Amino acid sequence: MTRCSWVPEDNALYCQYHDEEWGRPLTDDQALFELLCLESYQSGLSWLTVLKKRPAFRQAFYNYDIGRVAQMTAADLEKLLQNPALIRHRLKLAATINNAKAMQVLQEEEGSFSHYLWGFVNHHPLDNQVSDYKQVPNQTVLSQALAKDLKKRGFKFLGPVTLYSFMQAAGLVNDHELSCDYHF
Repeated sequence: MTRCSWVPEDNALYCQYHDEEWGRPLTDDQALFELLCLESYQSGLSWLTVLKKRPAFRQAFYNYDIGRVAQMTAADLEKLLQNPALIRHRLKLAATINNAKAMQVLQEEEGSFSHYLWGFVNHHPLDNQVSDYKQVPNQTVLSQALAKDLKKRGFKFLGPVTLYSFMQAAGLVNDHELSCDYHF
């Protein structure tokens, strides 16, 4: 099996994430919300750290049920900050709650987060024909536009670099290397 060169072959968790999730077009709002949150937690940390803590985040945030997360309070946030199984960064955790509330408004206005998001790529993944992952930019004009629009809508902790990583992971852009068996 040939994977993208960024995948450490000796790490089963990374391989599983690459093989089963990364870059596959995602359209479920709850799954997109989870991935958006996970990408925001990664800022300044390794993706492996986030993957290892993913089960704890799912438990803490009700499997990323947008409605339930939106109802979380300041007291809930304080409890989260005491949980050693999480990345205990106040701004990142508070952004999850804030972004759930912003997501509800966006869903009302746009019909769904998926419809809104996929509109940025004309409802079809962009295939960047990546031959060497080192040549992939960390942000694009598209991720900058998405970041600007989400910020205007009240979302927090989602800059253009985080959002480009999210777009790759959610399959909006296909950045699997051409030599990768998962390039579609």
